[in-house]
Amino acid sequence: MKTTISVRPELERPTNRPLRVTFGTLWLVDLVATVFLFLVPYATELNPLTTLFYDTIGLPGVLLAGTIYAVLVVLIGYVLSKPVDGVFLIGVAAVYGVCATNNVVLLLFREPIVEQLVL
Repeated sequence: MKTTISVRPELERPTNRPLRVTFGTLWLVDLVATVFLFLVPYATELNPLTTLFYDTIGLPGVLLAGTIYAVLVVLIGYVLSKPVDGVFLIGVAAVYGVCATNNVVLLLFREPIVEQLVL
């Protein structure tokens, strides 16, 4: 009789499909808005890694950085146990929601959302 020991940790798929779709949608909106931030002269991207990738390889670097962020979030969600994976995904979706909202407002009105709310 041969016994095998699994070296890989067991990965659990996050269960909340609507939450994963929300994360993906907010990530995509933020990614598109971030690409446009590099194309307009009046806005700058604050994320230094995204800016480094842009300076190195141009707009594909922005897409690469955004994809790396999404892959990391998905991998972390698989490693975390339930219900911590859902709480983590809610937090990340909230961060992407704030970033996407800020970037879209900045593109439309040329001012960040904080300045729009203060007025």
